[in-house]
Amino acid sequence: MTKILITPRSLKTPDHPALAPLREAGYEIVIPAPGVTPDPETLKKVLPGCAGWLAGVEKITADVIQAASGLRVISRNGTGVDNVDLEAAAKRGVEVARTPGANARGVAELAIGLILSIARNIPKTDASIASGGWERKQGIELENRTLGVVGCGQIGKLVVRLGKALGMRAIGYDLYPDKAFEAEGFSYVEPDGIAKQADVVSLHIPGGDKPFVDAAFLEQAKPGVIVVNTSRAAAVDDNAMLAALDSGKAFGYGVDVFDPEPPGKTALTTHPKAVCTSHVGGFTAESVLRAARQAAENIVLALSRV
Repeated sequence: MTKILITPRSLKTPDHPALAPLREAGYEIVIPAPGVTPDPETLKKVLPGCAGWLAGVEKITADVIQAASGLRVISRNGTGVDNVDLEAAAKRGVEVARTPGANARGVAELAIGLILSIARNIPKTDASIASGGWERKQGIELENRTLGVVGCGQIGKLVVRLGKALGMRAIGYDLYPDKAFEAEGFSYVEPDGIAKQADVVSLHIPGGDKPFVDAAFLEQAKPGVIVVNTSRAAAVDDNAMLAALDSGKAFGYGVDVFDPEPPGKTALTTHPKAVCTSHVGGFTAESVLRAARQAAENIVLALSRV
């Protein structure tokens, strides 16, 4: 029986509803580390003999792909493939598939949730009451403030719409701007325009060679800026962000992505102005089902072509 490897932390059992396309196609489902991101050594042991891989956020390096004899397709349960060595996959003739937009709603709603949590100091106030205190920290309102969205794909556009529903003005930056989206009362600007105009910056971009939010960006930013990163850890320079929080230049930082994960106890994760979540942007019942089912369907389709 053809084997399919399943590694996303959200897919813990072979009978998960999202894996129905694989079961119906008669494939054997292999889950080596339920609820845990498998390490490279585990992957190298279980990959041989697997024709398909429904992958999560784990690093898929060249040596892991080299060990994957018989692998034909890697299907991510998300949009990004920056955790995959695409060159190594291409050399081995392994197709790499994505599920664009499947978790867009979950990530966008988390971004807005982090913005609201920072603006109203919700986590810190909750912690105070839980410990028997009654700390009251003055917050800010979002109406008439400017939301700067970096990366205006499906997630970014949803963040814009949700922000506008809260009464915010919205601007954005994207390498490939969708001019039709400007008809919704939204305008594109250059990166320095985001820095200089945005009261809230929400990042929805893949990791790159250089962080988008670095010391130079934060130097240009408006006093009291809120930064939210639900995209990739590499999009923000942690040291620059920490300095901005310490100096008061930044009102707060909301972050769902780290390198490594888990990050452990750091100056940033324990900072009183930081609100941290454990890479849960797409971890909703609805997003998990959409993304995983689409990823499973991608595997069935890819293997049917071979």
